[in-house]
Amino acid sequence: MSVACLMRMTLIAASAFAAALPACGQERDPLAPLPEGAARAAEAVPAIPATPSGALSWEAYKRHLAARSLAEGVSRRTVDAVLPGLEINRRSIELDRAQPGGAPGSTVIPPYAPYQRRHVTRDIIERGKAEVRQHWDTLWRLQEQYGVDKDILVAIYGKETSYGRITGNFDLFEALGTLAWEGRRRELFEGEFVAAMKLMDKGYTRDHLTGSWAGAAGKTQFMPSNILSLARDGDGDGWADIWGSEPDAYASIANYLATKGWERGIDWGIAVEVPASLDREAIRRLTPPERCPAVFNRHSRWKTMAEWRALGVTPVTTSFSDGVMLKLFEPDGPGNTAYLLTRNYDAILDYNCSNFYALTIGLVADAIER
Repeated sequence: MSVACLMRMTLIAASAFAAALPACGQERDPLAPLPEGAARAAEAVPAIPATPSGALSWEAYKRHLAARSLAEGVSRRTVDAVLPGLEINRRSIELDRAQPGGAPGSTVIPPYAPYQRRHVTRDIIERGKAEVRQHWDTLWRLQEQYGVDKDILVAIYGKETSYGRITGNFDLFEALGTLAWEGRRRELFEGEFVAAMKLMDKGYTRDHLTGSWAGAAGKTQFMPSNILSLARDGDGDGWADIWGSEPDAYASIANYLATKGWERGIDWGIAVEVPASLDREAIRRLTPPERCPAVFNRHSRWKTMAEWRALGVTPVTTSFSDGVMLKLFEPDGPGNTAYLLTRNYDAILDYNCSNFYALTIGLVADAIER
């Protein structure tokens, strides 16, 4: 599982927009009832044994974390400040084990429309418009600097943390250290633990370094390694504070998308009408995707706007120029609203590899802009 994907499976949020994020790489409807017994998963987690299968004792594992941190350049000061008193966070393990990832190998494709009704709402859009008004100069500057649509930045900020209201209050060292020790995805979480230690060396305090149960932090919900490499100063104070500064959060999201290949001046996609006669087999994707097959295999092969027009695919409102490369996505199947998507949609998928997520970001951004 990638770090970009992991950071999406973390927040238990109160608002309709930030809550119930789709599982990474899955197309499971997070609003649908869980499989029988899954709702009781957290309650059924047994007490954590002193020595999990294949793992060191907690005290021995902390010594391992200290040694790895020092070997990767973390200061002795930070190691001594964090490791001796570090405790197991049992809640992180419970939440990790209770993740509703969907049944392995399931081919059931849920409809998008019910999710859209819950997550593309007047309240979400109006709050996004208020954000744009409040940060107008900053957002326009970042759009010019990074090339990323300002309304996409706002939509992601809203989706991740309900416009900064809910960012998580787990101690990152406890959460990441515990999940690394538990062992199911040790290398991933251990690497993120060391990255969090490096953040402390850079001057972030223990009070800063809080977030979700799986280590995603701040208004951007970045994992520590992404904070190290991608967080940016958006307010000009010389400090990238994704916990306390909205301009810094927007700059960091813009930088993230820019590094993932966002193309300046191109929208994420458009709604289209598809003729009943369209031969879906003839436009089916031919090469296996490099990531998230359950997500990307629902998209067609790439064709130009002119080629889609020739096949009878008609834009509902706005369109692209004839030479723009696009792929078709029918979230609710033939006969319903479909979308032609650009590579910028794929950049949103890098933030969270879920069609539910990326399509919602695009639609909310469009509504905020109107």
